[in-house]
Amino acid sequence: MNRHENRMNMPGEAQVQFLDADFRVVKPGNFVRCAVTGTTIPIDELRYWSVERQEAYASPDAALQRLKALGII
Repeated sequence: MNRHENRMNMPGEAQVQFLDADFRVVKPGNFVRCAVTGTTIPIDELRYWSVERQEAYASPDAALQRLKALGII
């Protein structure tokens, strides 16, 4: 995704493909939802996700909570 694009003009939830150390916007939008909490995460603030599960997380704590729920840790 081009960091210089104005995403504020793309209302609604984005569809994102999560890659290693990057992500690709499949359907434009200005946010995604946390897979654990359901809270919205502005695309510009998206920092945590799982490539394997293709899920976004609002925080490291949310990612840890998901791993614990899955019995991975």
